[in-house]
Amino acid sequence: MPSIAYLECSRCHARISAETPQTVCPECPNQPAGSLFVHYDLSHLKGTSPREVIARDAALPWSGMWRYRPVLPDVEPITLGEGWTPMLASKRHANVFIKEEGANPTGTFKARGLAMAVTMARHYGLRKLAVPSAGNAAGALAAYAAAAGIEAHIFMPRDVPFANYVEAITYGANVTLVDGLISDCARIVTERKQQEGWFDISTLKEPFRVEGKKTMGYELVEQLDWEYPDAVFYPTGGGVGLIGMWKAFDEMEQLGWVKPGKRPKMIAVQAAGCAPVARAFDEGASTSQMWQNAATFAAGLRVPKPYGDAIILDIVRASGGVALAISDEEILASLGDWARNEGLLLCPEGASVTAAYDRLLAEGFLKATDRVVLFNTGAGLKYTDVIADAMHLKRPDAEARIA
Repeated sequence: MPSIAYLECSRCHARISAETPQTVCPECPNQPAGSLFVHYDLSHLKGTSPREVIARDAALPWSGMWRYRPVLPDVEPITLGEGWTPMLASKRHANVFIKEEGANPTGTFKARGLAMAVTMARHYGLRKLAVPSAGNAAGALAAYAAAAGIEAHIFMPRDVPFANYVEAITYGANVTLVDGLISDCARIVTERKQQEGWFDISTLKEPFRVEGKKTMGYELVEQLDWEYPDAVFYPTGGGVGLIGMWKAFDEMEQLGWVKPGKRPKMIAVQAAGCAPVARAFDEGASTSQMWQNAATFAAGLRVPKPYGDAIILDIVRASGGVALAISDEEILASLGDWARNEGLLLCPEGASVTAAYDRLLAEGFLKATDRVVLFNTGAGLKYTDVIADAMHLKRPDAEARIA
């Protein structure tokens, strides 16, 4: 397994030691300070075949995403079986695949990043972790913190999907519901963390959630026989998964693990009611502006200003991709379409990318022959309350009593 050579700032490119826990770059002259990314000594892996070095046995702890331990930190994992999620071929679109992240523990892709972050927190001896969350990161942190014996302090908007609140409470986390958005939750964590002794593992404010999320990039390429797809559609709130996959592509190319060819177009999909990155992309801006009055039933996309907005925009443009916004009406229609015709109950965020695929296909940005991967980032069953509200559904017995 590799040793961590250093952490590098995404903005000033300072190199920071990983011997002690780090948040954002402590030397960065920029505001906000740059995120830190992990760099390994991978020299011993160059020229190897991934089929020779990637773990394939199903025995814990080296199953799931930990099969990629040759490109992950050399630590004993806290694992609940995260990763190696299905790549499902669409029944109607010959070249479309759904990466089903709802198969992860706690039902979402957040399990990957939080498994790694909590693993490293235990490695460093941290005892109290705090996170602002739009919902799913809260459940994942609560689960992995419980498995590690670490305190979890979680701040969520009061109107998150109910499942997120129930799971966080059940796992024993300290949960505070906030009248506001994830940005308001983040402000509270920032204001209180020093006094309370919390280590902040907010999106892109520590280096290791990206390392967990990058395994999605390794997986999708391996599941496509070590070839890039033509495009990857990703629902983009904080954008850590998109950033992590791009990092994975860079590492695989350095190692010679991926067949030569152009990287996939990275398609960042947001909700029309909260689309700071899509608006910045359209305006040619390098960063986004705070989105006012954010509103969408795709809770994970309700991030008014991602911390890594500049990184996301750079990746989308470098890949020849696009950032676009999808209305809640389009999301709901696509959610129902894929449920009825493919047997998949997508989360609203996942349905935003299926709707985005339809739009870009109709506009000619992509062809039907292009091989694409669409990320469904969570199980639709975690959203039954918000989906029911969007569909104006009520329990039949309740309607009968009203009548």
